[in-house]
Amino acid sequence: MNALLNTQTVANSLWLIPCLPLVGAVINGLLGRRLPDRLIHFIGCCSVFIAFLVSVAGFVTLVRIEEPGNRLLIQSLYQWILTAWNQGSFSLEVAFRLDPLSAVLCLVVTGVGFLIHLYSVGYMAGDESQGRYFAYLNLFTFSMLLLVLADNLLLMFVGWEGVGLCSYLLIGFWFSDLEKARAGMKAFIVNRVGDFGFFVGLMLLFWTLFEGSGASMTGLGINQLREAIPLLSSATPILGVGVATWVALLFFVGATGKSAQIPLYIWLPDAMAGPTPVSAFIHAATMVTAGVYMIVRLNFLYVIAPAAMAVVAVVGAVTAFYAATIALTQNDIKRVLAYSTISQLGYMFLAVGVAAFSSGIFHLVTHAFFKALLFLGAGSVIHAVHSNDMQEMGGLKKYMPHTYLTFMIAYLAISGIPPFSGFMSKDEILWSTFNSHLPVPGLGKALWALGLLGAGLTAFYMTRLIALTFMGGFRGGSEKESHLHESPSVMTVPLMILALLSVVGGVIGLPAVSHLPNLLHDFLGPVLSTHGSSGHGAHAYALEVLLMLVSTGVAITGIYVGWLFYVKRPELPGRLAARFAGLYRLLVHKYYVDEIYQKLFLRPVLRLVTLSGRFDLNTIDGAVNLSSRVTAKFAFLIGWEDLKIVDGAVNGLADIFKRWGAWLRHLQTGRVQQYLYSVVLGIFCLCVFMLLF
Repeated sequence: MNALLNTQTVANSLWLIPCLPLVGAVINGLLGRRLPDRLIHFIGCCSVFIAFLVSVAGFVTLVRIEEPGNRLLIQSLYQWILTAWNQGSFSLEVAFRLDPLSAVLCLVVTGVGFLIHLYSVGYMAGDESQGRYFAYLNLFTFSMLLLVLADNLLLMFVGWEGVGLCSYLLIGFWFSDLEKARAGMKAFIVNRVGDFGFFVGLMLLFWTLFEGSGASMTGLGINQLREAIPLLSSATPILGVGVATWVALLFFVGATGKSAQIPLYIWLPDAMAGPTPVSAFIHAATMVTAGVYMIVRLNFLYVIAPAAMAVVAVVGAVTAFYAATIALTQNDIKRVLAYSTISQLGYMFLAVGVAAFSSGIFHLVTHAFFKALLFLGAGSVIHAVHSNDMQEMGGLKKYMPHTYLTFMIAYLAISGIPPFSGFMSKDEILWSTFNSHLPVPGLGKALWALGLLGAGLTAFYMTRLIALTFMGGFRGGSEKESHLHESPSVMTVPLMILALLSVVGGVIGLPAVSHLPNLLHDFLGPVLSTHGSSGHGAHAYALEVLLMLVSTGVAITGIYVGWLFYVKRPELPGRLAARFAGLYRLLVHKYYVDEIYQKLFLRPVLRLVTLSGRFDLNTIDGAVNLSSRVTAKFAFLIGWEDLKIVDGAVNGLADIFKRWGAWLRHLQTGRVQQYLYSVVLGIFCLCVFMLLF
């Protein structure tokens, strides 16, 4: 065992963590139609499980290194880019970095990801495209692991774009349904808007560092960027704003896309069009956490840009409250959970915005447990009821006891009831916000109050979900009721494991008043800037206990009001909706944001495309035709012999290319999925070639 956990051996094995899911994606993607379902399941699940075991080995290896500052493993595979730049050179390697931060994320992605893969075996049973489904799911895992393990920003950006592509493929998995296909396209397009901001920030960072540093900067590695921070601080401001602030804000634009924050959150509720395990994977363990991870990874950049930090905190707090208000009136069980995810991500951004980076990662981890459990539990319900509408559910606890009990644990965790994991992480965020020192006086207290109110709304709408789904009598009709059943064990066992993690997950970040070590904070400490630590210094313990009691009281109040409205006196919601009809319509229609975006952005772009199309047809084609006629007349004047010779040569060459084109046209099917297989196969072959030769 000691030999297996040798530091150098583990460091040389880091490539297995992302590449094993890639191998699974290639095999299932190319051969899925010819393989039996059981073999597809085995390849899809096993590739992620083995990656999880390698991640565990890496985590244990880091823990065994006694000096916290030396907890870093790097594996360089090959040189990717090498070019001369500004009297020096610019080089990048395909290299993987395992430090405490990436180790925690790898455990979450592969551990929760494996449970979702296993759950998918039961949920997708009978689907004709299981090979394609597990190929996409494996490819999604690979892209997220590439993002997490990347040792430089450009390689991180490749993984960043990869998860965006995979989200499109998985959200629109049932592409024959136009609504689902549109949801996938919406996610892809909205994320491109955010990614443009990320890319501009990357270019600004590159230009500033390499133009201002001469030959001292040689790449965009994480360690190199940390050392180059003084160059950003001394760079000439742009429009009166420091370069570090611009770069941090542009990166945050990318984060609002990937992690569904205001104003680019609109794709996430529509992402419910994909299979429920996909929703769980996107919301709990992969794509939506990418923005939080990126900011924590670049914490040394954000701490020198306090204005950008304040923007992150404000957007996070407002998003947490805003999304919670929308969740109050939604009837689709998955949409309620989708807006819940947006709200919970807001808390994570609130944490990193007030420099409580370890608190943000703590909530990321606990959220992965209980949100995956909530989505998989919702999938179990949908699997039995064949409907997403909570108005067609009710009384399911007697038909689905295992799903009900595990769902209740996740409900208590997200509602912030002690001692469940969600309480531990959310309370730490609120405490850090209350004690923060943002540039605007009193802003920290205001954001704490907004976060506290959002926590109360969370407890209320989750109580509503529980009451409408599991309490009372079944409202879906006698025919559906006769077919209600508990899900198979391949689906309920992952629920039980996630339920256990939702209960005990909080022990990794115990509050200061416990006088016990905060394991996660201590582990992440060497990776985080000293400015961003949220450690256990001199605390006003009495104040912390008081704030804990206040947050718990708010959560209990939300639960009580929800129980009163939807269990004790179910006629009250209807009365309030009638009395405040305008506000109710505003919430039901999600503040009309989609309609506003459509009017302000979508329709003008479509009109522009239409005008562009007319210009192309009437102007460009006309010019080409005129040019052809002039050329033909000129050729006639110089003699038919020359015309025949020239045309003969041209036509002969054209005929050759025409024959080639006729053969190559079979590769151009118009199906993005087949193009993706080609890209993945090419990447896989290139990686194998570079590793071997």
